[in-house]
Amino acid sequence: MMRVPVPVRLRKAVRTWFDSRYISIADHRQDIRDALWEVQTLRREMATLQGEVERLRNARPPSAGGGTVDSKIDKLGGKADDAHRLAQETAKALDGVLQNEVLVWQSIDDLRTRLPGGDARAADRADEPARGRSEEQPCA
Repeated sequence: MMRVPVPVRLRKAVRTWFDSRYISIADHRQDIRDALWEVQTLRREMATLQGEVERLRNARPPSAGGGTVDSKIDKLGGKADDAHRLAQETAKALDGVLQNEVLVWQSIDDLRTRLPGGDARAADRADEPARGRSEEQPCA
């Protein structure tokens, strides 16, 4: 290896550049300590949360009003049937609303084509920003 005399200003500039680009060993060690501390803290929190989950799994809700297990199952089954029925009715009603919306937009499009010069005006309006609901997003 050959040593070459380098001006002090250049040497200082190069060292400053390296120092700004790379982390020092002491800073690196501190970062590792901080990361290790964070991992240990998270490990403790996970153990606490797992203990809480186990406690909640093992805890039994107090029986309200007594009764046999079969009567409770029948009550829950009735609630499930009601929920299913309501979900079906809601789905049918929403389907009807969506079908009606499609019919409304088809009627609007039909009226636009029937107006004299309707196609030209519709083409002109396509370039303008939408004032209300756009055709792409008729709902919401």
